[in-house]
Amino acid sequence: MDVSWVVSGIALLVVIAWYVSYGAARLDRLHSRVEGALSVLDAQLVRRAESTLELANCGALDTASALILASAASDSLEADTEDQTSREAIESDLTQALEVALGEDALAHLRADEAVGAPVLQRVAATNQRVQLARRFLNDAVTDVQRVRRKPGVRLLRLAGHAQLPQTFEIDDELPMLGRDD
Repeated sequence: MDVSWVVSGIALLVVIAWYVSYGAARLDRLHSRVEGALSVLDAQLVRRAESTLELANCGALDTASALILASAASDSLEADTEDQTSREAIESDLTQALEVALGEDALAHLRADEAVGAPVLQRVAATNQRVQLARRFLNDAVTDVQRVRRKPGVRLLRLAGHAQLPQTFEIDDELPMLGRDD
């Protein structure tokens, strides 16, 4: 057997080992990024629910709107963080409750109340915007993991191990009425 064949074989094995090691480390980093982004999103969802609860309890809304917001915010705070499908529905319901409770008249009344209503409304708008950003970061991270896990080498060598394929977090989080000033 020729020495050059042995050296070529060893070099090929080193390249393959490097590829496998690099791929596994990259996939692990991407999964860690998803977990971190999910934690941030969870924290932002809690802050949004808390600010909505504060809005419901500030006394500047009518009783029916306050009850709708308080109920939706409480549901959000009590949501099971492990069940993504129900969490998505609960968070979308909170957004819909905000849309229902914050009609044009309510927004005008809250913005006119500079002592209580306007600052609470600003907090709700800010926390909602942070939820949107956190959700985008999570969905970008999930998309990256899904893209890497679809590669033939990753699938063939089972570099993902037993980790579940992460899913994007899809909720209705658009509140356009909070972005405009009357």
